[in-house]
Amino acid sequence: MPVVRANGIEIAYESDGPDDAPAVLLVNGFRSQLNHWEPLLIEMLVDAGFRVVRFDNRDVGLTSKSEGEPPAYTLDDMAADGMALLTELGIERAHVMGASMGGMIVQHMAFGHPDRVLSLTSVMSSTGNPNVGQATPEAMQALMTPAPAERDAYIDNSARTWKIISGSHYDEAHIRAKAAAAFDRMFYPRGAAFQMAAIMASGDRTERLKTITAPTLVIHGRMDPLITLSGGEATAAAIPGAELVVFDDMGHDLPPPIIPRAIEAFTRNAARARATA
Repeated sequence: MPVVRANGIEIAYESDGPDDAPAVLLVNGFRSQLNHWEPLLIEMLVDAGFRVVRFDNRDVGLTSKSEGEPPAYTLDDMAADGMALLTELGIERAHVMGASMGGMIVQHMAFGHPDRVLSLTSVMSSTGNPNVGQATPEAMQALMTPAPAERDAYIDNSARTWKIISGSHYDEAHIRAKAAAAFDRMFYPRGAAFQMAAIMASGDRTERLKTITAPTLVIHGRMDPLITLSGGEATAAAIPGAELVVFDDMGHDLPPPIIPRAIEAFTRNAARARATA
């Protein structure tokens, strides 16, 4: 697993596709590692002519872990991590795509580092305004329940959680396999508190979203119970010229059956960036 020193921490990453192709930086959601991204998504992006870079955020996977107590950093710091990784890889500008908390992070990239962002894709995310995107009680309870430390119990808990927050394409065997891979790669439950503190410390981004100039795509699921549709609608409304794409069969997930449609929308938005370059 490649690791670079960037923005003062050690960042674990993977890169797929030709080094000289236009880069897409994928940013993970809350508690998720870089191997959470579906292989089909990476494969389709590479086939579409992109270099795909994904990395472990702070306090998850094989990237550096925080000392002390949260809050230790903000989403601005997490956005700077991604930009520093690109610098270390010799990538001047990239398309950025983030899911859930990752969507929040790439929003910070777009308004905080506009010269580095070719296009923005925010997936199943929100603006930080507490009045939009509110989770259902069941979904919030599932998210905040501490992960069991025993492997089989962890996998069972993951299957229950994803059944609650997924859309109509929930596949228990697939989720169990992903949970097993995540547990075996790095089980680090303490990191969740740091990442949640970063989200809470970063506040409402609505006014800063209005300054984004990169071509923007907002993808959301109508069935999402964790960040409900109003979060995506508010994100698209705040960013000038943003395109909102709503998938009726999508929850708080991006499963293989939805990925071809998501890639079609992504490549359309990336083409907008090329047209305005």
